[in-house]
Amino acid sequence: MVVRSTAAPPTPWSRSLAEPDVHQTAFVHSSCNLIGDVHLGANVIIAPGTSIRADEGTPFHISENTNIQDGVVIHGLEQGRVVGDDGKKYSVWIGKDASITHMALIHGPAYVGESCFIGFRSTVFNARVGAGCIVMMHALIQDVEIPPGKYVASGSVITTQQQADRLPDVQNQDQEFAHHVVGINQALRAGYRCAEDLKCIAPIRDELNIHGAKNYTSITVEELDRSIEVASKLGAETVEQVRYLLDQGYKIGTEHVDQRRFRTGTWESCQPIETRSLGEAISALESCLIDHSGEYVRLFGIDQGRKRVLETIIQRPDGVVASTSGFKAPAAASAGAYRSYNGNGNGAVASGGLSAETVSQIRQLLANGYKIGTEHVDERRFRTGTWQSCQPIETTSANDVIAALEECMVSHQGDYVRLIGIDSKAKRRVLETIIQRPNGPVVAASNGKTSVASASVGGRTATATATSTRLSAEVVDQLRQLLTSGFKISVEHVDQRRFRTGTWASAGQIEARSERDAIAALEACISEYPGEYVRLIGIDTAAKRRVLEAIIQRP
Repeated sequence: MVVRSTAAPPTPWSRSLAEPDVHQTAFVHSSCNLIGDVHLGANVIIAPGTSIRADEGTPFHISENTNIQDGVVIHGLEQGRVVGDDGKKYSVWIGKDASITHMALIHGPAYVGESCFIGFRSTVFNARVGAGCIVMMHALIQDVEIPPGKYVASGSVITTQQQADRLPDVQNQDQEFAHHVVGINQALRAGYRCAEDLKCIAPIRDELNIHGAKNYTSITVEELDRSIEVASKLGAETVEQVRYLLDQGYKIGTEHVDQRRFRTGTWESCQPIETRSLGEAISALESCLIDHSGEYVRLFGIDQGRKRVLETIIQRPDGVVASTSGFKAPAAASAGAYRSYNGNGNGAVASGGLSAETVSQIRQLLANGYKIGTEHVDERRFRTGTWQSCQPIETTSANDVIAALEECMVSHQGDYVRLIGIDSKAKRRVLETIIQRPNGPVVAASNGKTSVASASVGGRTATATATSTRLSAEVVDQLRQLLTSGFKISVEHVDQRRFRTGTWASAGQIEARSERDAIAALEACISEYPGEYVRLIGIDTAAKRRVLEAIIQRP
């Protein structure tokens, strides 16, 4: 193994010329830059294109079985140290069995505990992340200590200790996912080391030359033809999902249920799918769809522990669901954890009946551990606020929640329907938003529209007519509700580039107590940040928490 490593350069703060200490079982790709006093423990894998540079802050310690993936940057400030698990001081400490995934930044002083997962493009700076934490994609963790076993959703910005202390606990499926990523990378480490060893790789090449080429070619062509043939019936994403499940060694299961029993969740199994062939699996899947046309049908994978992974509804009573899951096979993730990898822990889902805004709200509610409910009311009772509950939603699957919401909307066409987020621990509602009106589903509101709208904040509901040419009726009503409830109001903005990372900047508080002054101040903020995202924030100062975050302008 050729390791591209150099000693630390002489600087005003250090003339140690320390060199990396790499365990003999570790694998460091030749395109990695490894500089200075860096300790790599047993079975560590350092992927291509990483930069681990202990030339300012030093030393670094990366413990056994940890994987540092493509494009990761690890660096440290000259000042500031953390205490590692061995009781010594380090600029950067990363515990054992950790995963630092693609393009993440760990900037010292920083501590990442054992069995932690740091997602794509996330940043940890001047912070401690406790053991067993799961940090998803595009998150920022700065100047805080995250307690062990906490879950940080994608796009989160955690810069105060109060935010860190309120984070939800990691779920079992998240832990399984993190363990799976470690296992995958251990297999990659062994594979890369084998590829560099002629004695190891030669027998494999010989075996492929004798047996593999013909079999691989014939199977690939057969299954590719089959997938093209059925793609128009199942959808390319469903075919890809089936292929991925089979490739990962999962069994395929299917279930069906009619519309009446769908609300109670009494699904029945289709014929078992035992085959390992993609073509045969798709054929069996099509048979289930045909046998149960007019019903709901769902697809899922089954792991060796008989746990279900990637549950996806692939047919509804009105026909086959096209592109329901948004499935793309992850490069280094298990099928069981894919839903955690995509969209704050609940899978990538889309819906024809619900707007993208609503789907995003659902994902955020589930990721934060909230329950979801729905209520409906006809036009006559809407004015009195006498809402009635739809069927309870007990599931934590985003796909199933969306299906239940759409079922409520269909069952109560011509009524108002609203989505509710419930904090079961505090026994209070955290969100109420109308997703259907008598004239159909609510679509994302845009500036310049005038309409009659309804919105809820802090558990109160009211109707309003727009009084602003720049703000929608929904925003005006949300503003009114915040004012009448005694909440503080502030505004945040972010450009398109930073929107993906969730790094919003404050535009200041709105101190006005009259509705007219508040609208004027909000319009001024919108005018000040053209071409950017702008969101309205409601703050309950007594509980020290946000009660509303609503995007009111997009580029």
